[in-house]
Amino acid sequence: MLEYVKTILQKVSFSKYLFERELKKGIRYLMPTEIEEFRDWCYESFGPSHQPILNRYFRPAY
Repeated sequence: MLEYVKTILQKVSFSKYLFERELKKGIRYLMPTEIEEFRDWCYESFGPSHQPILNRYFRPAY
């Protein structure tokens, strides 16, 4: 499921609205053990363009 959620986010990353909607759904679908890996991937892939959205749903990894 993790790879599926990643694929969807890559496809909708052009729109902040769609990105946030799909991020929210993706977090619900993932297992708790996958969330940390997903968070790290999201910040690495979309941090510059969607950081405010990511910060709403994740604690930033320091």
